[in-house]
Amino acid sequence: MGEEANCNTVMEAKENGHAVAVAVAVPDVKGKADDTVVVAAAPAPPAESDPRLQGISDAIRVVPHFPKPGIMFNDITTLLLRPGVFKDALDIFVERYRGMAIAAVAGIEARGFIFGPAIALAIGAKFIPLRKPKKLPGEVISETYVLEYGTDCLEMHVGAVEPDERVLIVDDLVATGGTLCAAINLLERAGADVVECACLIGLPKFKDFYKLNGKPVYVLVESREYEK
Repeated sequence: MGEEANCNTVMEAKENGHAVAVAVAVPDVKGKADDTVVVAAAPAPPAESDPRLQGISDAIRVVPHFPKPGIMFNDITTLLLRPGVFKDALDIFVERYRGMAIAAVAGIEARGFIFGPAIALAIGAKFIPLRKPKKLPGEVISETYVLEYGTDCLEMHVGAVEPDERVLIVDDLVATGGTLCAAINLLERAGADVVECACLIGLPKFKDFYKLNGKPVYVLVESREYEK
């Protein structure tokens, strides 16, 4: 799921196994180069009581000891087999980000490509793929980050984002936050204004105004450690 690296932000919380939405701060709005101020709507209110969340959580399968012993893999493919629940997840993201003047949605390879393009189309934004090394033709900008047992890298096409464009980062899961931190760094080096990171699933610590590199993280449901 692309989230195995360490990040410079640490926060403790206990697992409770229930679906939650993560509340985040309203992002700052920057003026464009022509001094025209972009007025972005505030995010939708926290959706802890949204009945769609329980259905989303229930649709995610837990696979024990995959891809290695001790890992409880939260498998989203079972959610994708249920069009109504898949649509509910996309709708919650779209309801949150529509009206926030987001110019681009950046999806992290590979599962960020499942949710990112649909969200981008619905809110009228372009989609930017953040890919692993040597997957993009042409000139790229790269960001290397540290994993538990080595390093990895994200790449983006040069010119994919314009200076001060408001960008949303999308992935399926956040565990340690290392990959999201790398994505934030990559986009900010290119001049983007990263508004928020959005993930379908997150560890319990990613709530209560949790931030990575100063950017809010919004998660629909908590990861589970057991199959229902």
